[in-house]
Amino acid sequence: MENIIIDFKEKPDLDNPILIEGLPGVGNVGKLAAEHIIDVIGAVEFASIYSKFFPPQVLIDDEGVARLVSNKLYYSKAKTGDHSDIIFLIGDYQGLTPEGQYELSSVMLDMLVDFGGKRVFTLGGWGIGRVVDKPRILGAATHTHLVEEMKKHGIVFSKDEPGNGIVGASGLLLGLGSLRGLEGVCLMGETSGYFIDPGGAKAIVEVLASILKRDISMTDLEEKTKEMETVTAKLKELDEMPEPNKDDLRYIG
Repeated sequence: MENIIIDFKEKPDLDNPILIEGLPGVGNVGKLAAEHIIDVIGAVEFASIYSKFFPPQVLIDDEGVARLVSNKLYYSKAKTGDHSDIIFLIGDYQGLTPEGQYELSSVMLDMLVDFGGKRVFTLGGWGIGRVVDKPRILGAATHTHLVEEMKKHGIVFSKDEPGNGIVGASGLLLGLGSLRGLEGVCLMGETSGYFIDPGGAKAIVEVLASILKRDISMTDLEEKTKEMETVTAKLKELDEMPEPNKDDLRYIG
């Protein structure tokens, strides 16, 4: 088996697409956000990614059917009034090793360039060790003009946040992309870091909808956020929230 295999169902005709990465990470904030947008706008799956850099396992569905772990690629063509075509990268896992992270990110950037794309958005969570009612969206960008552009959408660029940098695909796609002359922005929703956080994901989707000039319903994420708020309220009452380990809460893709 090759290190990385991309199995295309089709190769869509895309016009200057942007790449949006939403792989698993802290609070699964980026993953939830990307999957929500895919569902709401009806993005179409066009490829599966298999790799030796993923865990050596299969996943079992509700009917007992096994499938090899993978990442998936979806696309959405721009309609009248939309900002641009979009490619989404989501999946079960990120690469397990530094080598795998670099190779997988490089292959994704190769694909984006092949489709004529020039800009990347990566999505993730920034673990702060406490429940936050109104999560901020922290940003990092490859160019100064992008910082100024993103500030207009309410994205916060803070000198000391994230203090440990951005680890994983969300960071490498920006860094490696910049070496190729691509533009990149990372959007990080504040999250406790203790559990899957639809509230942080909702905050990211709202900002990204503004950037992309797309009308994206928030209904599903709002319902999930209310459910999670009920859970966290009970945890507060019982004083069961453990003290955070700052090393474990640093931002990872």
